Amino acid sequence: MAEIVIRNLRKEFGAFTAVKGSSFTIKDGEFFMLLGPSGCGKTTTLRMIAGLELPTSGEILIDGEDVSQRPASQRDIAMVFQMFALYPHMTVRKNIAYPLVSQGVPRAAVAVKVAEVARILRIDHLLDKGVSGLSGGDRQRVALGRAIVRNPKAFMMDEPLGALDAEFREIMAEELRALHDRMKATTVYVTHDQLEAMQMGDKIVVMNHGVVEQFGTPQDIYDHPATLFVADFIGSPSMNFLAFEGQAAAGSKSISLAGTDTALPQLEEAAAGKLVLGVRPEHVTLSDAAPLKGRIEAAEYLGTTQIITLSTPHGMVKARAPAAQGARVGDLTGLALAAPRLSLFDATSGRALRTAANAGVFHG
Repeated sequence: MAEIVIRNLRKEFGAFTAVKGSSFTIKDGEFFMLLGPSGCGKTTTLRMIAGLELPTSGEILIDGEDVSQRPASQRDIAMVFQMFALYPHMTVRKNIAYPLVSQGVPRAAVAVKVAEVARILRIDHLLDKGVSGLSGGDRQRVALGRAIVRNPKAFMMDEPLGALDAEFREIMAEELRALHDRMKATTVYVTHDQLEAMQMGDKIVVMNHGVVEQFGTPQDIYDHPATLFVADFIGSPSMNFLAFEGQAAAGSKSISLAGTDTALPQLEEAAAGKLVLGVRPEHVTLSDAAPLKGRIEAAEYLGTTQIITLSTPHGMVKARAPAAQGARVGDLTGLALAAPRLSLFDATSGRALRTAANAGVFHG
């Protein structure tokens, strides 16, 4: 397997720049997620790592070797696509064996390797069946088998679960992660689904408009978003944003909101002007004694919990509360915010201001 280093990677298509100076490192054996909305540059980045697109500038190092301008055939990378890309006239066995057969591997060695891969993927009972009659989940297992069978340096997966229905997608996500844990294979996985990325990834790069907005572990990105975009894109429901005018000196542990001091993690830089206070729904508590007031607009029952939507002078807020907590539409209540878990953003740049809670988590 391999470590992959990306340095100042850029890709231009005429006047359009799809990727703008990306830099990050994928460690040997990591399950690495490229996450973002459609058109953000994540698939283009994957294709450049795989050699299907050559970068306009920048470097791609695999195991310390610069492969930036090498074609895919010289990178020892295996691809798994969303639409399976199987040979419909072949059996499962022949589909999995094809990469080895095309390399001239002896027939006996091919048979052993195909049987081993089929056993790992739990499709050994399907080896002599045609692929056209298989379920979507089984066809994706066959596509994975064809990638695994030749032991490449790394796996590139371009939304491989996107064509499956919700139930199969959840099952296959669990199986993919379990397979990775057994094989310890360096894997780069593209998705637009933030829940999928959080569930499966060791590290995540969040991209938007060709730019890397944040790079880190799922917990770092969820707890300490580096930008307003990341805070909004990650989480379901996403982070609440309270817009206001304010100021605070470096070292401050509070800021004026709704006419009263609201506790914050200690600021490591001064804040002034148009600001946005960010808080996750699970860190909002309904309390009549809290100075920030909101009127209940809706309550969405989710079984053990409910999502309560409130209007405040600084914007709409969602609170995740126990299902048994009373919440009548139209009632006015106070909102207590969990100070250690708050984020503060500059509204103009969208950048998170550095505090004691997020120091060292990101650079910005």
